[in-house]
Amino acid sequence: MNTLPDGVAIHGAMHPGFDSILTADALALLADVHRRFDGERQRLLAERETRQARLDAGEERLDFPAETAAIRAGAWTVPPAPADLQDRRVEITGPVDRKMVINALNADVKCFMADFEDASTPSWTNMVEGQINLRDAVHRTIAFTDPANGKSYALKDDPAVLIVRARGLHLDEAHVRVDGAPVAGAFFDFVLFLVHNHAELARRGTGPYFYLPKLETRFEARLWALVIRHCETALGIKPGTVRVTVLIETITAVFEMDEILWELRQSITGLNAGRWDYIFSYIKRQKGDPGRILPDRAQVTMTAPFMAAYAKRLIAVCHRRGAHAMGGMSAFIPVKGDEAANDAAMERVKADKTREAGLGHDGAWVAHPALAPVARAAFDAVMPGPNQLSSQGDLTEDRQALLAPCEGAITEAGLTGNADVAIRYIASWLQGRGAAPIHNLMEDAATAEISRAQLWQWRVHGAKTDDGRVIDAGRVSAVIKAASEAIKAELGANAWREGRFDEAASILETLALSDGFEEFLTLPAYEKVREA
Repeated sequence: MNTLPDGVAIHGAMHPGFDSILTADALALLADVHRRFDGERQRLLAERETRQARLDAGEERLDFPAETAAIRAGAWTVPPAPADLQDRRVEITGPVDRKMVINALNADVKCFMADFEDASTPSWTNMVEGQINLRDAVHRTIAFTDPANGKSYALKDDPAVLIVRARGLHLDEAHVRVDGAPVAGAFFDFVLFLVHNHAELARRGTGPYFYLPKLETRFEARLWALVIRHCETALGIKPGTVRVTVLIETITAVFEMDEILWELRQSITGLNAGRWDYIFSYIKRQKGDPGRILPDRAQVTMTAPFMAAYAKRLIAVCHRRGAHAMGGMSAFIPVKGDEAANDAAMERVKADKTREAGLGHDGAWVAHPALAPVARAAFDAVMPGPNQLSSQGDLTEDRQALLAPCEGAITEAGLTGNADVAIRYIASWLQGRGAAPIHNLMEDAATAEISRAQLWQWRVHGAKTDDGRVIDAGRVSAVIKAASEAIKAELGANAWREGRFDEAASILETLALSDGFEEFLTLPAYEKVREA
């Protein structure tokens, strides 16, 4: 093990190769970033809680900030994207395990978003091995042999452009402490990748590119801008080398998209419509308002008026500022052994990506390499150039369009489906797999967040299913129990026990029946996967 910088302690196992990531210089910069910026991170997280209390009490309403009207009205743009980020028509996303990294970089896509966040369980091993895998990918030394079948995987000569999604500001990395306090998972992911890869990326004519998730306000964007600038200076990197795309996946951030671009204007290349977390945030931040109840999750599509308004405004804002407007995820995966179901899934992807391309998005996400050609064809049909930055949209500040809930019913199937998918996903997460194939969809944490949030919202406000029955605590508890029994019957008692499904059901029930609303389910769940 390398000599640790003063004040730094590692509380996780040092597996083979970990010392090549947890180097003295990397940890020294991480400690520096922590000491300079963690106080502001903590203040911003506390402000989220304070703002939530104001929203709950009716003392504040979600709206475009009056104090930043000049930024929204001003004539300014962000820097052009680097050459290898000009065309982002298809991006694939996935966790940072070794096989997935190779397969995603080899896919017929422009970019791969390697995800330390919602598609990865943030166990110590997953996070450090993920850094090893990405370093090896950047240096073109990555290879993998599957121990189950002996199949070998290697990187092709012209892999996709790598973009790294760091964890959100709310998550700690409990296994690295500075002066006794855990560092931010976001800082851990960002600093370690930057330290170990910036020079090799520059040598290869590319750069350190990141996705930044779950930002709520311009002030959180400002914190990231300060962290980026400090790290570039500390590493002797030209300012503006680090490039970021921000996910607009909170209901608060949708009112500050111009401001987020402005705060990060030295580094930003685009915004992304993180649709699933956006729905979760819509429920969470307006949880006290009975007028914001949403119908079954399956009915809250991107054609729902408030979701369409969000996508259209994101495109209009981005293109006015010269930034990419990235579309969202298509979670469908190939259906093996059922040609009709597979064809139906492909048609759904085609329709989704055709809609996004037609709206003016510059690209969108897929969850599986087999879907890349479908998405590419949709964008190729309307986008002969590298992007659609020249297409302009309506910049009217229509608060009500962004907030009005969509029409639709709450059904028994929707209630049961939420319990089923949440239990299955949380169990997968506890087992260390943050990307989980469930019912022919590749799900990540956002799906479970929406599901448990709806159970909570419907119970608290006494919503009714379309058969007239009230959703109360007893009904939610019964639905969770029935879903648990159905999964156990499907999988068998041994798989249920070994798969941590009991724990998953318990976590879901606690979240759905609690008086308060847990900010993120991954916060209590992290306590069950951390080593320290």
